[in-house]
Amino acid sequence: MVTALPPSSFLYWAGPGLGYDGVVLVRTDDGYYGSGVLLYDGGAVLTAAHLVARNGLPGAVVDQAEVVFQTTDGEYSYISQEISVPTSYDPENLNGDLALIWLPSTAPVSAERYELYRSHDEIGRVMTLVGYGVPGDGFYGMYENWSGPPLRLRAWNRADADAGTVKEGLGYVMDWDPKEDSQLVADFDDGTMVHDAMGSLLGVWDLGLGYYEGMISSGDSGGPAFIEGKVAGIATAHASLGFWNIWPDVDIFKNSSFGEMGFWQRVSSYQEWIDRSLRSHYPNAPSRPEDVQKRVTEGDAGTTYAYFLLQFNGVRSDPNAWVSVDYETRDGTATAGLDYVPASGTLILYPGEDYAVIPVEIIGDTVPEPDETFFLDVFNPVGGSFGEGVTKLTAMRTIVDDDVSFWA
Repeated sequence: MVTALPPSSFLYWAGPGLGYDGVVLVRTDDGYYGSGVLLYDGGAVLTAAHLVARNGLPGAVVDQAEVVFQTTDGEYSYISQEISVPTSYDPENLNGDLALIWLPSTAPVSAERYELYRSHDEIGRVMTLVGYGVPGDGFYGMYENWSGPPLRLRAWNRADADAGTVKEGLGYVMDWDPKEDSQLVADFDDGTMVHDAMGSLLGVWDLGLGYYEGMISSGDSGGPAFIEGKVAGIATAHASLGFWNIWPDVDIFKNSSFGEMGFWQRVSSYQEWIDRSLRSHYPNAPSRPEDVQKRVTEGDAGTTYAYFLLQFNGVRSDPNAWVSVDYETRDGTATAGLDYVPASGTLILYPGEDYAVIPVEIIGDTVPEPDETFFLDVFNPVGGSFGEGVTKLTAMRTIVDDDVSFWA
């Protein structure tokens, strides 16, 4: 991450315990590295396709990728079980530059899980950028002689526009063709008009966030841009753009210095691919009410899934309409963070889907204790209803303790 001030400032530190322990280092078996982010189910990491696609080919991915978590409990390394990229991946135009990496087991409990930012209102919002890219500062860009280990840093920037709008305004100056509503763009401002790339080139003036401002660099590819703590963007590229006598970049080199632009895949435009991909990999997920297990064995380590099944029995006014509900776990006798991983978010039933599961991770341990319960509340239906006068549905799960007590 290249930051407005030197990256040694604590302002940009994103070390363990600061809420970013689910942002990971990704290494591929052909020697590249980048960043990624753990998603809400605890079993898959979202990153950039160009990190894992061999020779930029959409259908060919590396055999393996290593995913490294740095958390308050220490460092954990996983070798990928499976890697997938969307069929829409178009490396020439940076479209669909996303990949999912499935872990061989769920991630450590100490790593945060992140929900997707699903609203399509990112433009004008401040994003928190996190990743393991080469450090640097805005005046000099990436430190070319940097030889230290990858550092997880954070910075902030404002989503200025959609990449389709930028392409429309710049034309041939931007030598790739992004799909409309598929990529977010932010420029790296230093507080002056001359280095405000969006202002100088397109008349979208915003002098930035001062010391908080930052820009993605080499190694941040695949890293998240958060809005309200949810994954809104995945870092895909940075560029130095200009024409004739207007070149906002402070040094005209592509090195993430002031005056350059960054591009992120717009997660809200790809949420269907992400959600459907994750659902297809849930082990032993129920598809009928009679298959739902309401009592779930705790286990001795790691996490296992308790599933909640949501079914839609109505008729959509438009077969292409989405149906959604919000959900949130709630303690019974079980305690969030100790007995289960708290979960909240939005579940969407996409066209052709009449049911889906909400997975909640049960935390295993070897401490004898009574069976415990927790709840999942489902509310705010969109595109359907729970019935007249019903605003919330609640289901309970029992965590069955399987540890033997040797004392009376």
